[in-house]
Amino acid sequence: MALTCFGNVLISILVMMSIASSLQLVSASSSMEFQVGDTTGWTVPPQNDTIFYNNWASAMRFKIGDTIRFKYKKDSVMEVTDKDYKKCNSTLPHFFSNSGNTMFTLEHSGYYYFISGAAGHCERGQRMILRVMVIPTSHAPFSFPIFQQLLHLLFFLFLSLCLLALV
Repeated sequence: MALTCFGNVLISILVMMSIASSLQLVSASSSMEFQVGDTTGWTVPPQNDTIFYNNWASAMRFKIGDTIRFKYKKDSVMEVTDKDYKKCNSTLPHFFSNSGNTMFTLEHSGYYYFISGAAGHCERGQRMILRVMVIPTSHAPFSFPIFQQLLHLLFFLFLSLCLLALV
């Protein structure tokens, strides 16, 4: 009887750890898609609003694996260096697209710099600095102490039930 009870506890713990591990993988792999500028899209911002896109980007929380969508007409989007961003220099982009519906995947943490490739648009505010967060593994889902405490509590609950069954 005791052996069966301890076997059940062991199986229960393994099942809980398996479920927790699966949930962590699903949560860690989920990425989001953001539309640059929301409903405004990728266009020259209204006059005197040259920080429109930086304000939009700073209100978001981007992580590795997320994608950003640029929607525009008769324009382009380029990912450039910080120096080229400051100068609105479009001669050597890391990335270029003029499809009108551009998807860009954020593959590393840190800063990305985007400008319009259309003449004069960058100077009028159609540019954006985007920051991708670094998420330390210690802050990954289900690694928090509360979750570990819950596993311990469930273990002792099952153990107590087994001991009560012996009495």
